[in-house]
Amino acid sequence: MSDDSGKITQGLDADTQRKVEEYIEQEEGAANRLSGWSGYLITALAVIMTLFHLYAAYDIVPTQELRPIHVGFVLLLTFLLFPIAARFRDRIRWWDVLTALIGIGTIWYLLQGGEDLTDRATLPNQTDMMVGAVFILLVLEATRRTTGWIMPVVAILFILYALFGPYLPAPWTHKGYDLDRLVGHLYMTLEGIFGTAVDVSSSLIILFTIFGAVLQFSGAGKFFIDFSFSALGGKTNSTGRAIVLSSFLLGGPSGSGVATTVTIGSVAWPMLKRAGYLPAAAGGLLAAGGLGAIISPPVLGAAAFLIAEFLKISYLDVIRMAAIPTLLYYFSLLVMVELDTGKYAIANVDMGERQSLWALTKQYGYHFTSLISIVVLMLLGFSPVLSVFWATILAVAVSYCRRDTALVPKKLIEALASGSVGVLGTAATCAAAGIIVGVVTLTGLGLKFSSIAIAYAGGSLVLTAVYTALIVWIVGLAVPVTASYIICAVIAAPALIQLGVKDYAAHMFIFYYAVLSEVSPPTALSPFAAAAITGASPYTTTLQSWKYTMPAFLVPFVFVLDPLGIGLLLEMPKDGSWLQIVWVSFSTCVGIFAYGIATQGFFMKRTGLALQLAFILAGTMLLFPSIMDALFGFIEARHIEPIKIAGILLTAVLCGVQWLGRSKPAAA
Repeated sequence: MSDDSGKITQGLDADTQRKVEEYIEQEEGAANRLSGWSGYLITALAVIMTLFHLYAAYDIVPTQELRPIHVGFVLLLTFLLFPIAARFRDRIRWWDVLTALIGIGTIWYLLQGGEDLTDRATLPNQTDMMVGAVFILLVLEATRRTTGWIMPVVAILFILYALFGPYLPAPWTHKGYDLDRLVGHLYMTLEGIFGTAVDVSSSLIILFTIFGAVLQFSGAGKFFIDFSFSALGGKTNSTGRAIVLSSFLLGGPSGSGVATTVTIGSVAWPMLKRAGYLPAAAGGLLAAGGLGAIISPPVLGAAAFLIAEFLKISYLDVIRMAAIPTLLYYFSLLVMVELDTGKYAIANVDMGERQSLWALTKQYGYHFTSLISIVVLMLLGFSPVLSVFWATILAVAVSYCRRDTALVPKKLIEALASGSVGVLGTAATCAAAGIIVGVVTLTGLGLKFSSIAIAYAGGSLVLTAVYTALIVWIVGLAVPVTASYIICAVIAAPALIQLGVKDYAAHMFIFYYAVLSEVSPPTALSPFAAAAITGASPYTTTLQSWKYTMPAFLVPFVFVLDPLGIGLLLEMPKDGSWLQIVWVSFSTCVGIFAYGIATQGFFMKRTGLALQLAFILAGTMLLFPSIMDALFGFIEARHIEPIKIAGILLTAVLCGVQWLGRSKPAAA
């Protein structure tokens, strides 16, 4: 079995490589280091899993079969590949084989039971009950092995909530469900473990993971980085700009924040150091760039596929809604990078001998075709599943344009195996999240939680949005982005929707704040991995990554608080026009710019506290003027646009003040 983390961390010294691989393992799980017959066995099983899902993408496999078979493969590979504890990772143990076989047995029991088994979900017999209970335990153990203890513990708490509802204090009380009813709902229906999350994992997430693996093994990732540095080299702060561009190009198809951070960081850190970046600032920039992988089309993060499923919309609609926020995110990073130039007295760095942009594109530009083809195929009416299927086939085909990128049989097998192995942690999380979603739907917790949140907020949309952001962020501190989104989508989104927020805006709001948890301790794996590369303190690096990302993560409030805010999701406001979408996008850009200056404390020179506060005020007037209604109680919808205009004028005046004082030297 190939070690993908080793490929990602090539170019680092041994000690740094070890630290970085630890953070990658925290995101993807600490897999066995297998060789010989066991390595060949895992590779063969992973390739079979990949080929099955490619077949399911091309032909029709009934839902009642696809989802259980997908989970069966996940359990099989997880128990063989991820040890019960790190000290047992030298080989496959007998108990791993036993649990893998038991997992297959529970799936076989479900499949052979057919409709008869499904029909008795509300009244399972004793055998159903025993097999279902074992299956739930195996799902929890598989999740623990791949992602750690937190997600299984959260799922267990939800199970206890379902069982002991009558004994809870109001308003959390409910009638309660016995173990038979709960196991039947979670195991024997498509509303529990085999619900929406596993549906998306089995049909979309794994296909995009396979696609990303094919691109990685064909050398597309290296090309995207080289392309960025060739396109932006030779200018002051070209390294910082190149990091932003390469993060977008590499992150789009990968969807992994840590992998993107490490891949770019191993190349860019020496250049950042020579340019004058302090280690923590460089690590913060690398982590912020890597974080963009989770919000960048065409892949986005796994949660983006769930948005489409929850809202019953096309994945192309999700890509469309993410387009402007993604551009705003990278615009925010560019603003921060440009401000770094003066703040840190960034020097021009010789990037060494590199191919010209034209020569590089002429030789390897075919790597862009498979990325573009996904969107083109969806525009032509293909489903997302078929689009990524044909894009994967195209990526394999165009790899043969050059000998050094060709996916010869050995590399192709490694890519196919890596595609399935790479999805195990996310798939196990989706299965465990199915327990949570099943309990929420069974007990009505979502509506109950919404009424509680609205009551605490006194019916204020502004306060409800703030509370929701805090809830999503706090949940995200403990669980991965995918799980954080699923949990909050079913318990927190209804509160925003009840207060008049469009359902798609509420879900995108929750998605972005779930992503923010990726740069927040204790799950801040991207900053921690970047710190391992730069040698800075992990927590100082995390604070720096907050600095780089914070202006962009105020933007989601525009979705829910601004009457024109849905224009950022390329949705037409009521009785609106495209000019209003342009206006809200422009005013948001200026707001990000103002917050960026306030965050850096620098524009043409150091701002000082008074100017910083003034820039914060200007940014607030532009990004969420409705918050003044919560503060002062007299701001009406008709006042919002004049407030924005005043915010733009204030930003211009403040920049003018800095411009007039630009002759004073900037502090390095």
